[in-house]
Parts: sequence; structure tokens; C-alpha cells
Amino acid sequence: MTSKANSVGSSGKESPTHFEHAEYDSLHDYYTRFPNRWARIRDYIREPAAEMLGTMILILFGNGVDCQVVLGGSTKVAPAAKGDYLSLNMSWAVGAALGVWVAGGVSGGHNNPVVTLCLALFRGFPWKKVPLYMFGQLLGAFLGSLFTYANYFHAIDLFEGGKGVRTVPGTASLFSTYAADYMPASSCFFDEFLGAAILMIVVFAVTDQRNGPPPAGMLPLVIFFVVLGIGASFGMQTGYAINPARDLGPRIMTAMVGYGREVLALVPDPCPLSGGIVASFVYDTFIFVGSESFVNRPSATARRYLAQAKGSERPNPIAGPSPDDVV
Repeated sequence: MTSKANSVGSSGKESPTHFEHAEYDSLHDYYTRFPNRWARIRDYIREPAAEMLGTMILILFGNGVDCQVVLGGSTKVAPAAKGDYLSLNMSWAVGAALGVWVAGGVSGGHNNPVVTLCLALFRGFPWKKVPLYMFGQLLGAFLGSLFTYANYFHAIDLFEGGKGVRTVPGTASLFSTYAADYMPASSCFFDEFLGAAILMIVVFAVTDQRNGPPPAGMLPLVIFFVVLGIGASFGMQTGYAINPARDLGPRIMTAMVGYGREVLALVPDPCPLSGGIVASFVYDTFIFVGSESFVNRPSATARRYLAQAKGSERPNPIAGPSPDDVV
């Protein structure tokens, strides 16, 4: 027979009950995850903050190389040229890859509203996170361009021919994209549409478990190659924004630092969004077989037999370790 005395230790105190152990374990887990108040706050903003930092890295490398190559090409600024068109494409690709590595394990490393929107439409990414992700991306692009401007504004003064002189597109094109003069609006739309479509087809392909994805953690390397390829092949005419945050954030920055409202006259943001959505739909229609996409929702007949496509999306797109690798 079990008596209350059996739960009393040699010291005369009662041993902890099962419920006390459970409460202790629960509190232990909670305070391990949230050791202080800031940890609780950080839990709410961690993913958008990762998107902000990842996009900021992208813009720092991208706007930075634009400034160095273009401004360094003037003898007023540097005695010899500091790069060429290949330098521009390489650094933008480096920025894209490093930005994904920075944010990938936390938020998925979208760093691009096109990626976020397409994942929400076609992969079940939570819609409640979409505005926060996009805000983080826009803020990161704004900050990245602002820090780059703060670093190069003396060289911009020399290049423009006077302190505070700012021209559009002129040096405004160091931060945002401006199409070539010979490009009509329809051709600009198609150029950006095509670039974003290429990007999203590759992103969906490398995050498809049934399409030979690269090893976990190496997805940013694929992003490096696709951004390098898009820039080297399609960057001449419109500057290959392929990322609304990458273009709009710096435009807002240039409007604030003295370039005027003219920089906001023509924003190409709808073009890459359209290209990404169409490309995602094409990929899912002809290639993707996972249950995450609405294209693969079971028909009425399949539902009668409780049939459903299996999930095929790689966890935590577009970067980060495999769940099996996380301790």
C-alpha cells in the first residue's frame, strides 16, 4: 500500500509530485527559450529582422559596386578605373548569395518581395507574414542604400561637379534602376518580367525535393549563379531590378537626400512581381508535384479515396540547414 509517508524524503520534506515536475519542465523550457524580456520581443521580430539584414547586405554590395565602378571611372575621383561591367555583376551576385546566407536559417532568406509573394501563392507560406517580410526587405534596401550613399557622397560631389549637385538619372542610377533611353515602357516591362521569371523558376527548382536540390546550406551558391547569369545576360537595358525592394528602397532614399520626387516618377515594381507569379505557375503546372501548390489539390474523385499529393518543398526555402542537421 502506498502512503503519503512514502513521498517524504529522509529530510522530512515531501518529494516533488508529477505535476510539480511537469510545471518545472515547462518553465525550464520557457526560460531557456526566453531568458529575458528582450528574448521574448526578439521572437516576434526575428524573421522580419533577418529579411532586413539579408536585403541590406544585398544592397550594400550592389550599390557599393555601382558607386565604385562608375564613380571610380572618373579621373576627378580616382586616377584609374576601379572595375567594369563584370565587376558589377559579380558583386551583385555576391551580395545576393551572402544576403541569403545571413537570413536563410532564420527566415528562409527571401530578400525579395517576389520570392515572398510567390511562396505565399504557391507554397503555403503564411499570408500573415507577407507584410512583415516585405516591410523588412524594403527597410533593409533603404538602409543599405543610405549607408552606401553616406560612404560615397564626397565622390558623388566630385563626379557631379559640385557639392550637393544631384542629377536624375545621373548618379541616382547608382542606387536604383533606370532604363536605357531607347527602351519603350512595354519593352522595359518585358525585360524585368523575363529576369524575375528566370529567378523564380530557378528558386522553385532548387527548393523542390524531387528535382535534385543542392545540399542543405548550399542554396545561396545557386542564387549567386542565377543572379550573375541574369545580370550578365539581361542587365544592360533596365538594370535588372528583379526585386521591388531592391529598387523602391533606394528610390525612397534618393528622394530624401536631394534627388527630388523625379526619382519616384516610374517605379518598375509590378514588372518583376508579374514575371515571378507567371513563372511560378508555369513551374507548378508542368514540374512540381507536391501538395503545397494549389495546382496539385486533389480532385473530388481523389478526395473520395482520401488521396493527396505528398509534400515536396524543401524546408525553409531558400537557404538553411536540413531539419535533420539541427541539434
